[in-house]
Amino acid sequence: MSTALADEPVEPSSADDEPLTPAEYEPLLASLDDVWEVVDDHHLEATYSFDDFADALAFTNEVGALAEAEWHHPDIHLSWGAVGIELWSHDIDGLHRSDFVMAARMDRLYAEA
Repeated sequence: MSTALADEPVEPSSADDEPLTPAEYEPLLASLDDVWEVVDDHHLEATYSFDDFADALAFTNEVGALAEAEWHHPDIHLSWGAVGIELWSHDIDGLHRSDFVMAARMDRLYAEA
């Protein structure tokens, strides 16, 4: 996990921004934990594993608090022992650097869990 990426500010995308190209996002993806993948050049997906439902729920709540604080909201899928995340910038219908910053911050939360 890239500490530098996780320490960057979450800069919101604007409708004038273009989604990142593979050449632009591949270095960012390489700096994230191995749980992340880019799907259809459109969004990030990850699944974090946990020992039980309570730990998965606690992580979900931490991700939710992060999302509210940064006003950048992923789709979150909670199940017993797992939390799935889908992340992209809706206003550009694709990936923005801020998505990777948020992913790096989620990696940090997971490492601290």
